[in-house]
Amino acid sequence: MATTSIFAAAVTGTTDVTPLFNPSSLIIGKSLSPSSKSASIRSSVSFSRKTLTPIRYSSSPADHTPTAAAAVESITNRSKTSLKSRLRGGETLYGLFLLSFSPTLAEIAAHAGYDYVVVDMEHGPGGIPEALDCIRALNAAGTSAILRLPENSATWAKKALDLGPQGIMFPMIESRKDATKAVSYCRFPPDGIRGSAHTVVRASNYGIDEGYLSNYAEEILIMCQVESGEGVKKADEIAAVDGVDCVQMGPLDLSASLGYLWDPGHKKVREMMRRAEKSVLASDPVKYLS
Repeated sequence: MATTSIFAAAVTGTTDVTPLFNPSSLIIGKSLSPSSKSASIRSSVSFSRKTLTPIRYSSSPADHTPTAAAAVESITNRSKTSLKSRLRGGETLYGLFLLSFSPTLAEIAAHAGYDYVVVDMEHGPGGIPEALDCIRALNAAGTSAILRLPENSATWAKKALDLGPQGIMFPMIESRKDATKAVSYCRFPPDGIRGSAHTVVRASNYGIDEGYLSNYAEEILIMCQVESGEGVKKADEIAAVDGVDCVQMGPLDLSASLGYLWDPGHKKVREMMRRAEKSVLASDPVKYLS
């Protein structure tokens, strides 16, 4: 599965997917009007660079300027607002994949100004205990954590969600059935099959958050990764599943599935990326591409 990817969605322009293999990622919130669904959609992949502003701390009165105060306030607001609500508000969010499971590197990414960090349990060397340390470091610095699971399974989803990340990423989703299962792993009965220990786990502040059961479904961002030719063919069906908030492309695994393991920039791989983008944008006006 690709450990790094950038896939941003827009409605007009031309397509250049050369930067898709950059080691950072972005998610763009897109909300189309109902009338635009029937319109002819031209897709583009845009990669405008964002200058991240690190959080600066100082005891000097000279540094307590309105600009500095606004920056700190922005970070504070960021930590109190869920990724899902920010996407729905049309924000473009920037993040990194973390494979080292280093809480220190997670903190550095947060203080550098990134909106989220994907803690990669699929390709990284760590598991649940190591992921928890990274989540704590990110939360303390006001940055959201997304956990990428090793596989699409109820057990991994349950253990990951109990840690309290703001997002969860399911790898190798190839059909509507796969996506539906992924969503069910994130929902308590009767809406899903997630095992319940909400009175004692970190996600509910160890039972202190009395509103957890009422709010958890609205706060967790569910991401499905499309990483094969078969997945691209079903991208519209995957995006249309109720509960799927974001489709994340995996260009390296996609290139391997098409027979171009050593050439992820091949023309046919790019064509499949564009096809997936168009399918997701056309399937639902409030879905997001990453």
